[in-house]
Amino acid sequence: MRALRGRVAGLPEWDRCAVMGVVNVTPDSFSDGGRWFDHEVAVKHGLDLVARGADLVDVGGESTRPGATRVDEAEELRRVLPVVRDLTAAGVLVSVDTMRASVAERALAAGASLVNDVSGGRADPAMVPVVAAAGAPFVVMHWRGRSVDMNDRAVYGDVVAEVIDELRTAVDGAVAGGIAAERIVVDPGLGFAKNAGHDLALVAALGRFRAELGLPLLVAASRKRFLGRVLAGEGDAAPPPARERDAATAAVTALAAREGAWAVRVHEVRASADAVRVARAVEGAA
Repeated sequence: MRALRGRVAGLPEWDRCAVMGVVNVTPDSFSDGGRWFDHEVAVKHGLDLVARGADLVDVGGESTRPGATRVDEAEELRRVLPVVRDLTAAGVLVSVDTMRASVAERALAAGASLVNDVSGGRADPAMVPVVAAAGAPFVVMHWRGRSVDMNDRAVYGDVVAEVIDELRTAVDGAVAGGIAAERIVVDPGLGFAKNAGHDLALVAALGRFRAELGLPLLVAASRKRFLGRVLAGEGDAAPPPARERDAATAAVTALAAREGAWAVRVHEVRASADAVRVARAVEGAA
């Protein structure tokens, strides 16, 4: 499994699946309801995530939950840059979660090491040139459109094959725009223009993404709706709230690590940090 994981140029090489902790500097995140919106609280939370086992921290200032509307550029910059600057000054490896090239460019200048764009470079035509010019690693997520109406786009014949094909097209566009292939990570986009059945099918096929695309894989299942559906079981039971889905998230982390994922993106770090280390130990024993 270790050989499948791949290395991302410009980032450390871990001997196991890495753990990316999430800091949402937003008032309307589906997962944590704005708990880290204050700058000082957000920075402390990022440091706490590292203390609990995160290898890197993903800082975002714009909610991408289904139905979310966009914040303006100035507000996103106001939320993100001070947190990126303070975390990197403390020695934290930081990723910036943004669809705006201007935010990516200034976050990289402030010390961020990785750009995580849920649109895969499609929301802002300046994104790929900015990342290419900076020589930064880039996460290309599967994306079919903006959060406000993405649920309407969850229509597939073969979800695994179509997501892989659409990711390949997005990666080709990033490479054509000047981003080196060895700096690209792919993300199947769980929960983005997908229903629970689609998400489960993608998790079941994680090994195909690395095998068919030949690139490191980021899996971001943390607290998402499909886990709530699974935990609710059959019938009309209500799914548990997002913050009660961390054990289920850790289960996906273990599966992703076993399938050779490069990293998992999670809100609650400790259980996933333990899961990837157990998966690595099992690999070693095998």
